[in-house]
Amino acid sequence: VQLVESGGGLVQPGGSLRLSCVASGFTFSTSTMSWARQAPGKGLEWVSAIYSNGRTDYADSMKGRVTISRDNAKNTVALQMDSLKPEDTAVYYCATRGTRGQGTQVTVSS
Repeated sequence: VQLVESGGGLVQPGGSLRLSCVASGFTFSTSTMSWARQAPGKGLEWVSAIYSNGRTDYADSMKGRVTISRDNAKNTVALQMDSLKPEDTAVYYCATRGTRGQGTQVTVSS
């Protein structure tokens, strides 16, 4: 299993970012894909999941501000994040089958 995230960066409060994760080494289309994050000094927090049937789930902390999507033809999963807050600053990870990628840093600051 290999997961490679991209799309992080520095954004002002209220801004948007779109994270992407390219997956390989397993059958993507039948796998549940998740995003999680880890803020400085805190534990890993689950953010969102998308199931093989397209159903989605979101953490209450980000519900209404994030949208997860998948493209089975490209083995990618994306996380669109809007109305970002400073407390959203974290390393964001793509995860599946007990594995996560190297993460992408998201910093929300003015």
